[in-house]
Amino acid sequence: MATKKMNVLVYSGNGSTTESVRHCLYTLRRLLSPTYVVNPVSGDVIIKEPWTASCALLVFPGGADLGYCRTLNGEGNRRISQYVNRGGSYLGFCAGGYYGCARCEFEVDDKKMAVVGDRELGFYPGICRGLAFTGFVYHSEAGARAADVMIHKEVFEAVKEDLPDTFKSYYNGGGVFVDAKKLESRGVQILASYTEDLHVDSGEGSAAVVYRKVGEGHVVLTGPHPEFAPNNLAKTPKLPSYSDAIDLITSTDPARISFMRLMLQKLGLVVNEEEQAVPSLSRLHLSAHTAAEVSDLVASWSEILTVVDGEEYIKGENDIFQLEKVGAAWGVAGLKKAVEIVENAMPTALTGKEEKKEKKDADDKTKQILESVAYTSATTSPDQILDYSLLLKKITPHGKALPSTRETPSFHHDSFYANLSHYHSKLQNPGSFGHHLLYGEVVTSTNTLLEKNPSLLRNLPDGFTLTATTQIAARGRGTNVWVAPPGALMFSTVLHHSFQLSQSAPVIFIQYLAALAIVRGVQNYAPGYEKVGVKLKWPNDIYAQLPGSPGNPVVKIGGILVNSNYSGATYDVVTGIGLNLSNALPTTSLNLLAAALNLKPFTPEKLLASILAQFEDVYTQFCHVGFSRDLEMEYYDSWLHSNQIVTLETHGGARARIKGITRDWGLLLAEELGWEDRATGKVVSLQSDSNSFDFFKGLIRRKI
Repeated sequence: MATKKMNVLVYSGNGSTTESVRHCLYTLRRLLSPTYVVNPVSGDVIIKEPWTASCALLVFPGGADLGYCRTLNGEGNRRISQYVNRGGSYLGFCAGGYYGCARCEFEVDDKKMAVVGDRELGFYPGICRGLAFTGFVYHSEAGARAADVMIHKEVFEAVKEDLPDTFKSYYNGGGVFVDAKKLESRGVQILASYTEDLHVDSGEGSAAVVYRKVGEGHVVLTGPHPEFAPNNLAKTPKLPSYSDAIDLITSTDPARISFMRLMLQKLGLVVNEEEQAVPSLSRLHLSAHTAAEVSDLVASWSEILTVVDGEEYIKGENDIFQLEKVGAAWGVAGLKKAVEIVENAMPTALTGKEEKKEKKDADDKTKQILESVAYTSATTSPDQILDYSLLLKKITPHGKALPSTRETPSFHHDSFYANLSHYHSKLQNPGSFGHHLLYGEVVTSTNTLLEKNPSLLRNLPDGFTLTATTQIAARGRGTNVWVAPPGALMFSTVLHHSFQLSQSAPVIFIQYLAALAIVRGVQNYAPGYEKVGVKLKWPNDIYAQLPGSPGNPVVKIGGILVNSNYSGATYDVVTGIGLNLSNALPTTSLNLLAAALNLKPFTPEKLLASILAQFEDVYTQFCHVGFSRDLEMEYYDSWLHSNQIVTLETHGGARARIKGITRDWGLLLAEELGWEDRATGKVVSLQSDSNSFDFFKGLIRRKI
């Protein structure tokens, strides 16, 4: 079986800078989503995890390439080189450009700054020499400038006639690729060159950006930073030359974006014709099966409410929520207060003003709320890198009637509650899952908003569900974060699982219950939908067979993320589920599966109701009898691993056959194999939280 290469991985380990990583993620997501999922990746993952099979592009951002060497020399670089030679693509910006060359020569004559040495990857068979322009200072914009870069249009395909010959690119410490013109015989192409006089000898070419085919793969290396969008660069009165540089970069921004698009196409990627803009956060609409229950729930939050200037807020550990009335706008008093403190609360880089020495004498909670209000009021556009934890999250309680379709055009609350009642009735369950619903058109992450704010989480009832149409900081296992576009069904549900109950019904099984609920919810959606081929990959991924494809390949269409906090005598559990409902990219969708069976499309309201009703039903059963034999057999009916032979890299590369999962603690059981794959009798137990599973390669690895 083969899997589609849908991941773009941005190195964020030792040597990279936070800002460079953020700029990479911002620009690449706008140009590549939703065809690809753009995620940060650590050095440990590159060295130890099976990332190459699904990786369409590996990106090394700006930073300090000595840090890259310390982490990846040896095994890491061996794997990167093998990945590229076998057809992968590598994109290196600035330090990532130095790192991809055969040799780095950085400030050779400066004893304090000099970095000189050979590099293992050697994708560019020569020297990257810097500084291309003088003035670089570590961790500063003092040496940043707008470098004039000429595009070599002749090496690209389908260049638009109106594309200018040059553009201004952010530059801060990058190099020039020495004698690139002479190396054309070795497959090097100059994609762009500097037009200005350089600080170092560049040989023939003044190459700012180069391309080379390496084995079956592709490599692009840059000296400047064409991925830096000017709207994410902040002017400061202390550096007037830097402010001027931002204006220059802004003046040619369309050409910069076009050049980025051409580079990515050169690397073999499918690129958006128009940038995929990041939408603004929306209000969160709180509703319940009966409107009166909304008021009761809000009243129960009295102990976690903070009143500031007549407005009610919940100061969570990660986010700040403002409770609004239907139709309410910003409170005048609150906005006035926010404007008064904006110079104190906003980062200096955004305001261009020094922080005032004297600060108002307010308690920390009130101060943080006012800072959030100030930051939110000063954020005029989502089209920039934002600190989403600082942005105020507004909750509108609907205590008189359900939200109208005008207020939530992408989610029909009437339909959701009607279907929820229908499914609960069919299961003869009174129903609490989904009974209270919080919906946002655009949110950061449904799991983050609940799990990272435990003071709020503890005050939510069992089955409380948060759902969204778009997530702009969606979470996966580990540190994966991405933009989850419209067309996916995304929600998180709250459970308070008692410690006493966990002795017979361990929390670890909740991810398996959620998986069963998804299968049941899809196949009990309506008559005929039992034929939809939804499959489970241990421990928490949802797969489906591609309709009409030879060999019956399977692709991922969803995932489950379960987080729990222990408080007192209870595990506060948040179960997050994401399913490709109608978005065909980056893999396939449930609605394409339904269409192949001549079934009507799933709707988000009805499918959410079906899954929640099934989740409550299977959870209730689990609380009474634990993970019973019946539940175990039902789980095996849909999973992909029965008798699969795998390699246990956690056990010295031993081969083993998957036997199932234990009903006591949910461990994966694998029986080791010996000569001619005969069973040795030795059984290995593997924890889902400690191991990862590359289904397509049959590898079980320790999770980083």
